[in-house]
Amino acid sequence: MSDKLSRLFGDERKDLYDIRTHAPGPQGSLPLTDELLRNAPSGDLFGMSQNAGMGWNPSRMNGRQYLILSTQGGIRAEDGTPIALGYHTGHWEVGLLAQAAARAISENGGIPFAGYVSDPCDGRSQGTSGMFDSLPYRNDAAMVFRRLIRSLPTRQGVIGVATCDKGLPAMTIALASMHDLPCVIVPGGVTLPPTQGEDAGKIQTIGARYSNGEMTLEDAADLGCRACATPGGGCQFLGTAATAQVVAEALGLSVPHSALAPSGQPIWEEIAKQSALAVMSMDAEGIRTRDIVTDAAIRNAMAVHAAFGGSTNLLLHIPAIAHAAGRTVPTVEDWIRTNRDVPRIVSALPNGPIHHPTVRVFMAGGVPEVMLHLRKLGVLDDSVLTVTGERLSAVLDWWEHSERRAVLRKRLIEMDGIDPDTVIMPPERAKREGLTSTVTFPIGNIAPEGAVIKSTSIDSTVIGPDNVYRHTGRAKVFTAEKDAIRAIKTGGIQAGDVMVLIGRGPSGTGMEETYQLTSALKHLPFGKYVSLITDARFSGVSTGACIGHVGPEALAGGPIGKLRDGDWIEIVIDRNRLEGSIHFVGEGEEKFSPEEGERRLALRAPHPGLAPDPQLPDDTRLWAALQSVSGGTWKGSVYDVDRIVEAIEAGKKALGWQ
Repeated sequence: MSDKLSRLFGDERKDLYDIRTHAPGPQGSLPLTDELLRNAPSGDLFGMSQNAGMGWNPSRMNGRQYLILSTQGGIRAEDGTPIALGYHTGHWEVGLLAQAAARAISENGGIPFAGYVSDPCDGRSQGTSGMFDSLPYRNDAAMVFRRLIRSLPTRQGVIGVATCDKGLPAMTIALASMHDLPCVIVPGGVTLPPTQGEDAGKIQTIGARYSNGEMTLEDAADLGCRACATPGGGCQFLGTAATAQVVAEALGLSVPHSALAPSGQPIWEEIAKQSALAVMSMDAEGIRTRDIVTDAAIRNAMAVHAAFGGSTNLLLHIPAIAHAAGRTVPTVEDWIRTNRDVPRIVSALPNGPIHHPTVRVFMAGGVPEVMLHLRKLGVLDDSVLTVTGERLSAVLDWWEHSERRAVLRKRLIEMDGIDPDTVIMPPERAKREGLTSTVTFPIGNIAPEGAVIKSTSIDSTVIGPDNVYRHTGRAKVFTAEKDAIRAIKTGGIQAGDVMVLIGRGPSGTGMEETYQLTSALKHLPFGKYVSLITDARFSGVSTGACIGHVGPEALAGGPIGKLRDGDWIEIVIDRNRLEGSIHFVGEGEEKFSPEEGERRLALRAPHPGLAPDPQLPDDTRLWAALQSVSGGTWKGSVYDVDRIVEAIEAGKKALGWQ
């Protein structure tokens, strides 16, 4: 035997050969009837055999069946220690939620089923080719979730358990498309911050800060070890994961006060039990997902997003949820109107002004507390139905006088010495504290189809007294993110520069997330004096004068792809009117009007370095083409099957394939 074979087979136990070739099978008998045998599909009958084979008691096989889907990842031992690591803490503990929901279903006479589609981590893939699969994954996962739901024809309802940046939007999209089933989302909660240390957003900048002499190697190693202080839940900031949890609850798809719960704790596990009871009640009462996800519910979610100051990635996900639900897809004009009407009242990481971690937002009252304020302002439709079976008005009436609200807000004061009204502020206080609306959609000769900036997160010290951000500077153009971050780390970017990252939209990279750039700029002393413009997107924790989603993207002929080093760029962001512009206004020593800039860009050739990333997977190329035909990023990067089929048929005719 060779050494290699010996390593594999040389130490086998002898009892391995004690193999059985048949077994008596489960005890009992299936609850079959003459009617079932004559009329039920063979799949239903064989399903019973499968259920018995997996150990389900045959005498309990007539209960109604409910499917629990989750994004569980990794392999945990019973005591929680890792056998195989997951991609991130956000899916590490959600199996406990699935177990709690399953037990509640079983205890109430139902039959629980479970399936899993794990999800990646945007933090883990930052700055790598793994980011090229991030946004496309959302569509793929939603499709697989839907296929799993349809592949269990006997299910009477669905519970979706998910936590993070793409897994939870995928789950919400999938469940929103199950119009005729009762469905409930269980948010996976948040991880706790270290008692002493840095949050999971700031810790992602240790490379840039160390390279610029802002921290020692020892500090980087120590702080990095403690950043995720508990093993489960999404990151501690109001990024895409936390915002997606907030939006699921704001839609009415989650039980009240479920978003942002601390993972692994009893109050978090109880949410799964409540969700199981909710889906069973919905089933009994004939309430379906189409009754929950209405146009009014989507408007409420947009209002809550604005009040929280949520991630700009939800500009991609909420339209996709609306599309899946068969509802009106919000437009840029709808977002602008919402953000003008709804004040931001949540002070949390990363926006501030007080950088509270998300667990404090939960303790201060979370989504229902924010909704109480919005109801008083008249910007919330509280007639919508929720998965509790009650209208939102009844839910908020309960919340306002609930023991849960009173106790948790009091505990926040006692444990952390934090006034809940400094986390979720009454609107008058938020205005006094300088909280501004979430997003602005600048346009200009660089972005004729529009762009987006989280204007609330621009450093207040670079905002004019009129609450307008103005920056005119020379462009430094990059066609690869690795070159841009190298420039930041090695002194290639200085105060006053306008960084321009092109070819990183859907066609170039799958619309990668460029958080390593925005985070580095935030935590370096000169960063607040640098602006960033890109056709890529940003992490939900990004802050600063960072403009993304520029359309058209460079590789679709967008004028951003024609910029050169040294071009003069003028940026104006009015945080009062939520209006803005980004214009090419000069080259060399010559300055000119935006109109002249538009004319000159039209005559220019694309940047010589502009090309799809050489590592772009074919899977992502296909996603980019399909979502482009379907309306692109401003429609939510969805697959509009009718438009795709129409385009294919037209193409076949044009090519003479018919």
